[in-house]
Amino acid sequence: MSAKIEIRYPELVRQAMIGACQKLHPREELKNPVMFVVWVGSILSTAFLFHQFSGFNLQLALWLWFTCLFANFAEAMAEGRGKAHADALRKMRTATLARRLDSGQESAVIATDLKIDDCFVCEAGDIIPADGEIVEGIATVDESAITGESAPVIRESGGDRSAVTGGTRVISDRIVVRVTAEPGHSFLDRMIAMIEGARRQKTPNEIALNIVLISLTILFILVVLTLPTFAAFNERAAGQSGVVLTSLPVLLALIVCLIPTTIGGLLSAIGIAGIDRLMRRNVLATSGRAVEAAGDVDVLLLDKTGTITLGNRMATELIPAPGVNAGELADAAHFASLADETPEGRSIAVLVKEQYGMRGREVAAPHGQFIPFTAQTRMSGMDFPAPESGIPRCIRKGAAEAVKQFIEAQGGLYPKAVEDIVSDIARAGGTPLVVADGNRVLGVIRLKDIVKGGIRERFAQLRKMGVRTIMITGDNPLTAAAIAAEAGVDDFIAHAKPEDKLARIRQEQADGRLIAMIGDGTNDAPALAQADVGVAMNTGTQAAREAGNMVDLDSNPTKLIEVVEIGKQLLMTRGALTTFSIANDVAKYFAILPAMFGLLYATQVGGHGPLEKLNIMHLHSPESAILSAIVFNALIIVALIPLALRGVKYEAIGAAAVLRKNMVIYGLGGIIVPFVFIKLIDLFLVAVHLVS
Repeated sequence: MSAKIEIRYPELVRQAMIGACQKLHPREELKNPVMFVVWVGSILSTAFLFHQFSGFNLQLALWLWFTCLFANFAEAMAEGRGKAHADALRKMRTATLARRLDSGQESAVIATDLKIDDCFVCEAGDIIPADGEIVEGIATVDESAITGESAPVIRESGGDRSAVTGGTRVISDRIVVRVTAEPGHSFLDRMIAMIEGARRQKTPNEIALNIVLISLTILFILVVLTLPTFAAFNERAAGQSGVVLTSLPVLLALIVCLIPTTIGGLLSAIGIAGIDRLMRRNVLATSGRAVEAAGDVDVLLLDKTGTITLGNRMATELIPAPGVNAGELADAAHFASLADETPEGRSIAVLVKEQYGMRGREVAAPHGQFIPFTAQTRMSGMDFPAPESGIPRCIRKGAAEAVKQFIEAQGGLYPKAVEDIVSDIARAGGTPLVVADGNRVLGVIRLKDIVKGGIRERFAQLRKMGVRTIMITGDNPLTAAAIAAEAGVDDFIAHAKPEDKLARIRQEQADGRLIAMIGDGTNDAPALAQADVGVAMNTGTQAAREAGNMVDLDSNPTKLIEVVEIGKQLLMTRGALTTFSIANDVAKYFAILPAMFGLLYATQVGGHGPLEKLNIMHLHSPESAILSAIVFNALIIVALIPLALRGVKYEAIGAAAVLRKNMVIYGLGGIIVPFVFIKLIDLFLVAVHLVS
């Protein structure tokens, strides 16, 4: 999908500026209590101009409005890319004709007339009119409009790759599809709703942070409201009058400077930008809650095949049983693999061709019956017709336990030496396949799973952040243990069944942990629904996509690791800017109040009082101090928009290390930066005579 969307940043900025003005509506401002206080302050400051107009009061009112607009601009910029995604998806929702099947007869109907469980036909060149699952046939489908991937994909009935999406195009063959979604509730509709609805849904951590920010805002409002009484008392005690600025615009500006407006203005933008970073990696989240949960996960459940390993086990060695010739084993292995179109079967054919010179023409003469692999038998092979002796030849290749049962059923013996070979291969991380000819065991084929490069390092990074990894595999425990050790995962589940995944997730959650997993099949749906972060692959079944709270449009199993990293980056960004904002407020407090009360208890008219010693920045006057602080408060929001949208740099470090880094960089920086720039703004305002 990302490949189809071009972001024009001048247009994005223009739209964000318009959106910033539109968000000044009270209904929009009420969504952010901190910025609502700024909005109310802007209105009151503007109204005060009709009572007492001055250049100073006018500047305060304008900069209060600018603070509101800049915060709205940050949110509108974050929403802009999501709107571009939604607009691109809307263009795909064109009204198309569907070839509906009624009692075996085709009839042309508008796509919106299709209902759940209706069946329709699509052939090469047809646009798929609705979401559904293939019930008959196999076809090549162009899904580039959704995934951005130009290469077509295979979709077929009866498997985990049977789901098709409305708006994609069939480019070969013919399929019959059963509708699985009502009009208006298709995958495209849900994608648009995800993109447009996510920004309105606050995450639990964001709600908690909002409560803290509201508490600080109320506290500072109460503090500022006591200042007029405090100032009047001290002015009477000092025999002075009007030396402390306590007009309504000044008090409102002081409130805005002291409450956490920086993080308040950027909080929504940070959450939306996190969702956008997922979308740019072709992952759709149902809400910001899912993204935040990804940042909080403690355990990752990962399938071995395709995620930890490359997914194609390769034959690397033929090991004959005692008393068996290597050529005889190779000959039988070749026969047993002729009908095996899996990567493993093809790799066996390649191995015997390269090491033993066997080619297709050598097996063309005998006429045998191919025995396909099934999940029940866990074997494949070939049966040859009985020769003159009357005994047919049955060659089998498959799992050790299955072949052992086959041999014993034929009245043969399963050698102890072969059991030892199988155990050695499994213990070393390989997959053993036993080859038998009739009631004789000929030997073992070693298949090797190739662990993906760099996956061990990524798991090590996750471990540093306190995230445990659990590998899920259907392999036996010995093989699973060897692969787990090579990949560097913390734990594994061997002989995994759907109920095993679900039980493990519930067990971990009962211990107070958050779980993330990825899946694509109908049998993964219960676990995806139970997991705190369930990433469904777009090529998977409708049940899996409905169960998860994220959809990976690229259907890349390793994307789960990236999802977790993006979630943690979102939390890091929020923590960093919250630390900076609170430190900012502390600095502004010490910058403004000493300047405001600097003339109090002066020994001579126009002189400075004892509190002037706390004016360490030597700001020119109370007016320049207040105006400089409010200008800085508005501009710092604009300066931090790129960081809020891009996010702080992700590092695989623990929570304690993140906190230390935030305190050093953003805490200390949040104190120093206001002192420097408020002083520079003060010098500028005095130089251009905007304050006296």
